[in-house]
Amino acid sequence: MKILTKWLRAYLPGLPVDDTQLAEDLTLRGIAVEGVYDLGEGNGSLYEMDITTNRVDAMNHYGVAREAAAIYGLTLPDLHFPLPEAKAAAAPFSVQIEAEDACGRFTARVLRDLTIGESRDLPGAPVVTYFHLLEQKKISNAVDATNFAWLAMGQPTHAFDLDKIEGGIVVRRARKGEQLKTLDGIVRNLDPEDLVVADHVKPLGLAGVMGGWDTMITPETKNVLIEAAWFDPIAVRRTARRHGLHTDASHRFERGADFNAAPVASALVSSILLANGGSIEGDLVDVRVPAIEERTAHRQAVALSLSEVQRILGTTIDPEGITATMVETVLTALGCELAHRREASSAESASGAWLVTLPSWRLDLEREIDLIEEVARVYGYNGFANTLPAFGEGVRALAWAESESAVRRTLLAAGFHETIGSTFSSAADAALTAPQPGLVVPLGNPLSEEAGVMRPSLVPGMLTMIAGNLNRDVSDVRLFELGTVFGGSTEKVEERPALAFGAAGVAPEQGAMHSARPIEFYDLKGVVEQLIARFESRSVYFDRFPAESGLTPAWLHPYRSARVAVEGETVGWFGQLHPREAAARKIKDAVFAGEIYIDRLYQLPLQKPAAREISRFQPVRRDFSLILDESISWERIDQAIGGLNIPELVDWRAREVFRDKKLGHDYSLLLGVTFQAPDRTLREEELQDFQTRVVEAVGKAGARLRG
Repeated sequence: MKILTKWLRAYLPGLPVDDTQLAEDLTLRGIAVEGVYDLGEGNGSLYEMDITTNRVDAMNHYGVAREAAAIYGLTLPDLHFPLPEAKAAAAPFSVQIEAEDACGRFTARVLRDLTIGESRDLPGAPVVTYFHLLEQKKISNAVDATNFAWLAMGQPTHAFDLDKIEGGIVVRRARKGEQLKTLDGIVRNLDPEDLVVADHVKPLGLAGVMGGWDTMITPETKNVLIEAAWFDPIAVRRTARRHGLHTDASHRFERGADFNAAPVASALVSSILLANGGSIEGDLVDVRVPAIEERTAHRQAVALSLSEVQRILGTTIDPEGITATMVETVLTALGCELAHRREASSAESASGAWLVTLPSWRLDLEREIDLIEEVARVYGYNGFANTLPAFGEGVRALAWAESESAVRRTLLAAGFHETIGSTFSSAADAALTAPQPGLVVPLGNPLSEEAGVMRPSLVPGMLTMIAGNLNRDVSDVRLFELGTVFGGSTEKVEERPALAFGAAGVAPEQGAMHSARPIEFYDLKGVVEQLIARFESRSVYFDRFPAESGLTPAWLHPYRSARVAVEGETVGWFGQLHPREAAARKIKDAVFAGEIYIDRLYQLPLQKPAAREISRFQPVRRDFSLILDESISWERIDQAIGGLNIPELVDWRAREVFRDKKLGHDYSLLLGVTFQAPDRTLREEELQDFQTRVVEAVGKAGARLRG
């Protein structure tokens, strides 16, 4: 936002520093000035400021002046706008708040016989000068007055053409089927949850967002109703988002306006309008909701002790340190009221213990630590000594840290790259990928529909990252993420570690003799086998379920996926992404992905590495050409050979697989075995015995030597 130093100095004529130093001092206190632009002789500077969302009180000139006053120990005068005496009204203007959960205060002031025209500079409100320096568009004195109010003190206001209001004002929810033409000329269909300002017949505007077309101020307007109100941040945010609007008013109401600012802002707008003539009819109508006033303007006082301030903030460069006087000066300048606690303990004198009444414009202040942070901020973070916090314990690793490291090293060695995804997902993705349907934790105030729940699975984020790479012409993608997933309910959130991985494109090269080929299911299965092999287990198997059973996760292809079970317990799923999900994410390539319930693997001990001395004697390799029925898997042959328990049998593997129509339902497998002794050269009669035992073993498994 833009701030004029000329305007700041009008509030604080005694500012002791130039504009450049003021910008630096404000920035060091968290009121960031990102740019300083000289506006010429006598006009000061223009600040481009970045105010964080929790500091809505500083999103105006008076709020920034308050910060400057606190920094330099100046007195900031209260805002006061005197008005002429009001003419008596036949009856007070009718204002009713029906939606008491969404509107805490509504003030209305009736002005009659006004002249609507161009704005002009007034004592205490040089509208034309300030708008020119801010490059703020001038419209009419009525509209400019409301804009001047939020620029000056941060309180949005609105002016209605009084003669077009039927009856009085009612703040309520919209009724089904109602429509409203807003000031931007768009006819909007209202939702029953929309908060509106209405008269006794029709809606007049979206409360806290934008006024209506039918009651806008025109050159013919003579009588005006000035509105200044407090609307609930959530109600305003939801209404604004439903209609795709973001206005200066909604920006401030969404972040929490000052409950006590409405009468002052109403007086400011009225004083500008009455400068061209006219009169006030009746007293200010001020309707409040006690429950909302209690939790905003009349919050419970917060206990603060000097000893806690000093303990938290630590040593200062100044030998005097943080004193009681300094704490009182800072907090008083920020609008707090301090009273000494009579029940202070003997360890802290009454002068170092306070009950702090919080200002109505600082809804971000709630606890003692918030007040301590304010003291540190205004005192200046650069005023504290560079000391390290005391720490009496050693660093303790998580129980599964070693296992997690082993998993990470295995996947990195397999050619995967580690990623970090969002901890949120959409409700649709959560329903698709949650291991336990229904146990999803929704967010109370999500940033968007795409981030509405805590992720129950890492798969949605993984698929999003794979799609993002593929859609940006990264043809070979191999990613994994080790992260936390969430289940349970909002009352009791359960967290557990999980692993997701995915791949697309070309398989890693296996040497110069192998040509490039697309990644397939068995590449992913090999990675899972490597991963499982890092843990000690007695039983590991892969299986799948019939498509019609509904047991396979919906995001996986029912015929190109598998479950992996360890010790009889499911530890994960992997396979090709379901075509339906690929199309939904605009993925044209074949994508293979999986998820491992890694917390279940972490319950198993890691395999202990065993080193074996390399033999100095020559290994001997023998090949066997076998014929097998299609029903006989390599696993059966592998187990048969492994069961021989021949110490000199150091390696065996399938070297080639050959299928031909001439073999019918059989296939040919070239089995390669390697014999080697650690202490001698093997003799021919030993080798012959080993070969015979191998042939007998594979024969019992169903294989026969090829003739």
